[in-house]
Amino acid sequence: MKRQLHLNLFIQSRGHHEASWRHPKASPLPLTDIRYFQDLAQRAEAGLFDSIFLADQLALGDDVARTGRNWLEPITALGALAVSTRRIGMIATTSTTYSEPYNLARQFASLDHISGGRVGWNIVTSWSVPAARNYGDAGQVSHADRYARAEEFLQVAKGLWDSWADDAILDDRESGQYARAERISPIDHVGDYYKVAGPLNVPRGPQGRPVLVQAGSSDTGRRFAARHAEAVFTAHMEKATAQAFYADLKSLVAEEGREADQALILPGLSPVIAGTEAEAQRLSQELNDLADPEVGRKRLSGRFGGYDFSHLPLDEPLCVADFPDPATVEAARSRTEIIVGLVRREKPTLRQLLSRLAGARGHFTFAGTPEQVADLIEDWFTNGASDGFNLMPPVLPEMLNVFIDEVIPLLQRRGLFRTAYVGDTLRDHFGLTRPDAAL
Repeated sequence: MKRQLHLNLFIQSRGHHEASWRHPKASPLPLTDIRYFQDLAQRAEAGLFDSIFLADQLALGDDVARTGRNWLEPITALGALAVSTRRIGMIATTSTTYSEPYNLARQFASLDHISGGRVGWNIVTSWSVPAARNYGDAGQVSHADRYARAEEFLQVAKGLWDSWADDAILDDRESGQYARAERISPIDHVGDYYKVAGPLNVPRGPQGRPVLVQAGSSDTGRRFAARHAEAVFTAHMEKATAQAFYADLKSLVAEEGREADQALILPGLSPVIAGTEAEAQRLSQELNDLADPEVGRKRLSGRFGGYDFSHLPLDEPLCVADFPDPATVEAARSRTEIIVGLVRREKPTLRQLLSRLAGARGHFTFAGTPEQVADLIEDWFTNGASDGFNLMPPVLPEMLNVFIDEVIPLLQRRGLFRTAYVGDTLRDHFGLTRPDAAL
């Protein structure tokens, strides 16, 4: 069977450009209106996307006065989206740093039943200092501690999802037997971070376990992904680094004894699309002109764990010495490496750097025609840079509509993308095996 491209729609704010919330073609609905998310999910389903994805943040940003990036809690939102869609997969972010395994396992098992097997969990190890303050931590949790906790969290969650056998429920009204008790087992986990008896009080979901998604690209994050992730969201600002990441992670997956096609790699792509390249460039500049550089400066500081960039002038070339060593950063280390790498290669001014990051926070941005976007996607997909893309439209729903109407038909004609859903679950869409229960 010919290898097929995978597409996930990443829904954030009114689009992924920092200034999208201000753009006249962005949705007029409030970011707390579930109809906004339902409409986007239904559009993506009509476009035959594999899945949609909702990110999360656990603290209010200090740039709230000048930017629109608050949104609904994702697990709650997925409950509403599950009953307003039929086929498309749905992925939500939840933190292993500030969640409990039993609660999370219950929530995702319930959503898997509600959706008929269409749910995925984006596993994050939260690094934000403001988030730490909201959950009783005096300071930021270290990079090493976050991943150590996440390893044990995954062990517990998987054990809970597997604590019911697939045939545990009889629901036999005539005999009076609802379940086979011997096919339900405690997990009796005692570890460094968690003590969980189990079993889960929700039967095993249609997928067995939700699809596990991960986005860390540091060395520790890659090893974690190689052990657990079935889809990996990753950020690259050029094709060469995407190819290197793809080859490295697929090799690590094989080292863990897993099949390479059971860990899909989906780089972020944020395309501005128009009928001509010049018009696309004009639209891109229009968005950049709406962005507030001081909002960008605050976000850059957050990426580097609160490092103070206020002394840097906007219009003088940057150098690597203007940034802390990414190895010392306890925040989103992989993203800091991308930013410092860009500075090393291109020596942009701070204004230019903030403009680049405003488009999609370090993901690949592109402005061009539908044919050029389709060419880019095919190139990365066929030349060892991706298994598909985490699509991040700069303005929603406008740029999603253009992608569905203009780019997807090109991909279909080239035999790269489905013309109809074949299966019903997210595992079906991604071509993933269903894990066996422990019993």
